[in-house]
Amino acid sequence: MIDPDVARLVRGVLWPGFLGRTAPDWLLRELDGGLAGVVYFGQNLSSDPAEVAALSAELRVHRPEVLIGVDEEGGNVSRLEAQTGSTLPGHAQLGALDDVETTRAVGSVLAERLHAAGANVALAPVADVNTNPANPVIGVRSFGPTADLVSRHVAAMVDGLQTGGVAACVKHYPGHGDTASDSHLDLPRINLDLAELEAEHLPPFDAAIAAGVASVMTAHIVVPAFGDAPATLNPIPLRRLRESGFDGVIISDALDMAAIRSTTGSGRGAVLALQAGVDLLCIGNPSNLGPKQGATTDEDDYLEVFEAVCAAVADGELDRTIVERAAARVAWLARSVSPSTGSGNGESVPEESPVPERSTLPEVVEGPFSDAIRRVVRVRGEVAIDVSAITLVDLRDRPTFAVASAHDPFAESLAERFAVARLAAGPSLRTPDPHAEAPASDELALLLETIPADDGVVLLADRLGGDTPQRLAVDRVAVVRPDAVVVSVGLPLSEDAVLPLPVIDTLAASRASADRVTELLSAASAAAPTHHLHNQHHRNGS
Repeated sequence: MIDPDVARLVRGVLWPGFLGRTAPDWLLRELDGGLAGVVYFGQNLSSDPAEVAALSAELRVHRPEVLIGVDEEGGNVSRLEAQTGSTLPGHAQLGALDDVETTRAVGSVLAERLHAAGANVALAPVADVNTNPANPVIGVRSFGPTADLVSRHVAAMVDGLQTGGVAACVKHYPGHGDTASDSHLDLPRINLDLAELEAEHLPPFDAAIAAGVASVMTAHIVVPAFGDAPATLNPIPLRRLRESGFDGVIISDALDMAAIRSTTGSGRGAVLALQAGVDLLCIGNPSNLGPKQGATTDEDDYLEVFEAVCAAVADGELDRTIVERAAARVAWLARSVSPSTGSGNGESVPEESPVPERSTLPEVVEGPFSDAIRRVVRVRGEVAIDVSAITLVDLRDRPTFAVASAHDPFAESLAERFAVARLAAGPSLRTPDPHAEAPASDELALLLETIPADDGVVLLADRLGGDTPQRLAVDRVAVVRPDAVVVSVGLPLSEDAVLPLPVIDTLAASRASADRVTELLSAASAAAPTHHLHNQHHRNGS
């Protein structure tokens, strides 16, 4: 039997997800019993803002100072716009633009949107410095590859969010930018010495702290300079975080990620995280399939952590004062963003800048950041297209758990101006069969030959650096369809890189980016055959 006082205390440091678009009974009971709050994932959220706001209002009836968090970065990662793709610039786009006032304004709009949804914690911005071009999980989610660039934009977005009354949660401490694996699937290691870490990866977190950030999310990464435990379970980096002046809430990355779930397990990991200095335990998204292959429930996932922490307190393994101190910090955060006591004081939220009505061809990009999107989307080479139908060939791997949505805003956006057929190229199509006796057995080439000659071909890619399968696929497509166009939504190639096909670099797989691609292809088609689009749009508007 769990002591009721211990149970209430432990609930105050737990942050679960749940299944569906309505609050399950178990969640409402736990909120009544002192649960800190919930994290919304894309599977929880309708495209109807009123429906999301009603869900939040119901939770607030059961716990007025509930913490409702949302992964809402703009660009690739959006839960509020998971059904359509984000209409806001992403971090890499903002870093390429390098205008901190625009970044601050994006933070303000994110705050407005979270307020409208009834949420009060933004799991953003990303403070990781993406120093590894092969990073599978950060990439364009980062503001860029240098500490100075990332630091100034992190500070600006924190200011925009928190001036808008929403707590920012900067992530992923002490920096996920140099990893070569995804902590959703593995336990990454960053083999940097402490001096390199201090110089290249920690400054953006220090900048966030200086800007008054309310919370910091840990990374499930091993930094040998701090020992063998992942940062979430390691008191050494978390002590360094406190010593750097941070007195807010330390939030764990999701405990259902393989870096924790497949090593210590979520329950044991929760106990170790609290002992290391974490205050609020993000349990994760129960719609993700783990080793149980879906043979679990949202309540099971929650109880695994709840019962493990309660047992650790009961048997003395986990000092109760540690949990009390963590719960006090979480309660402070909840009060600071409560509609009745915090900066989000129930006043009406200012509306976004008016969205202009769609004009005649070629304008498609809309909203207060349309100019920013146009300035950062860049064309390499000469786009020569004169078609009414497009076959979109997606060369990318499946979306990461961080991105979560499998929705393709490019197909949807292009369909507003063209007849669109979408083909998803699996690994066998991206990479020729090494045992093939002749090029004719190249499945991708055979597939392309089935596309009507009158269709334009657009290749969607996110990893074109080096001899990646996607880059090799582009080379092969160029032989069969030299009129194809590549849309790159990942990190851009170096200035001196040469591809056999024209490339539109977007720096984000978002609806805003897709609309800009549609706009560019529409303009090129309208101008054909005498005028082609050529190197007109560069970063920084040059």
